[in-house]
Amino acid sequence: METGQTVTPIPLWNIVVIAAIAAGIQFGWALQLSLLTPYVQTLGVPHVWAAFIWLCGPISGLVVQPIVGYSSDRCTSRIGRRRPFIAAGACFVAVAVFMIGFAKDIGHRSGDSLQNPTKPRAVAIFVTGFWILDVANNMLQGPCRAFLADLSSNDHKRMRIANAWFSFFMAVGNVLGYAAGSFSGLHKLLPFTQTTACDVYCANLKTCFIIDIVFLLSITITAITTVKETPITRKEAGDEEDNEGRSSGRAFFAELVMAFKTLKKPMWFLLLVTCLNWMAWFPFLLYDTDWMGAEVYGGKVKGSASQQKLYDEGVRAGALGLMINSIVLAFASLGLEPVSRLIGGVKNMWGVVNLILAACLAATVWVTKVAEAWRGEHGPQMLTPPPTSIKTSALALFGLLGIPLAVTFSIPFALASIYCSEEGGGQGLSLGVLNLSIVIPQ
Repeated sequence: METGQTVTPIPLWNIVVIAAIAAGIQFGWALQLSLLTPYVQTLGVPHVWAAFIWLCGPISGLVVQPIVGYSSDRCTSRIGRRRPFIAAGACFVAVAVFMIGFAKDIGHRSGDSLQNPTKPRAVAIFVTGFWILDVANNMLQGPCRAFLADLSSNDHKRMRIANAWFSFFMAVGNVLGYAAGSFSGLHKLLPFTQTTACDVYCANLKTCFIIDIVFLLSITITAITTVKETPITRKEAGDEEDNEGRSSGRAFFAELVMAFKTLKKPMWFLLLVTCLNWMAWFPFLLYDTDWMGAEVYGGKVKGSASQQKLYDEGVRAGALGLMINSIVLAFASLGLEPVSRLIGGVKNMWGVVNLILAACLAATVWVTKVAEAWRGEHGPQMLTPPPTSIKTSALALFGLLGIPLAVTFSIPFALASIYCSEEGGGQGLSLGVLNLSIVIPQ
């Protein structure tokens, strides 16, 4: 565990600049969620196998983030502990996104046939790039949050504010990503993206990812060059343990086990509640647009042309709901600190928003039943969108869920940083441990 440092409080704009990296990270995540699964189908990967590709997210989060967090706690680079990992993560994201966007072109030049529906070389490049992307995102996010905790100088209020800003910029990235992914003419900005092997949809995806590369690298370079970090010595990093003969790998696992053994009751409760939160969130986040298309609108993925059209309309309505959700998330993130003071602290607020989360998820069943009843009244052959009242109710749920999502993205991380600072532990490792309670339910 690292020795606690006394750091002079720094201006709030430094925290905001580092938190802004979250917009670049989430921009890429939003593009993944909105564009990559259909893109995988064009490479010839069956829909059922596409789900296995997404396993790299929780696997990399389970392994990479604790290791990166531990390593950044002990990094003695002359440019600081966190900034080397943030810079490396951003560079790997750029490489991975390039591989994903240009997978068809590279595959075609390597021998993939345009007539063959399955493009094995492009698939191999895509999968490699996708795994690198998830690993790189974990390299970025953990050190960013740990850097925010370092900059907060053990000030609990500032830690909460820093994580609220991180949540705000995640919402900004979501809005930008969903907006870019929904615009079908974006490839016209970069005409060279449309090639023999890459059609209009592929060119749009490629353009989105090129914009993501420029956006993320611009924010990251600005952040790590304007916000300075004080290097730590080998003694402060605790490297004398390694000098006694233990390898860094053994030291990491020993400290990870020790971190779990020494966790206090509040941290165990934090891990448990976070785990339960994400068990509730993941089904909604994975199936929200499908719920709108199939349950609310009554369409079918593999039905008649009219049923498929109705399903597509519902999916587009679900995408609008995600946009509304992200806007509410942004405003709610900035209001967390003043609202928490009104209701007696962040723990009380977390309890209240968990009730909101439970009520909203339960209400999806009610909206589904109302939509089914409406179709039942008008006959099973009804192939028109539901009335405005039902659509509005569904979109209202998307919006309301932005409030608990803002808390989920900020309060658990702020509390983990606070508990860690009180115990004098390493911020990187503690946030990596918290991440385990997110990826295990995933």
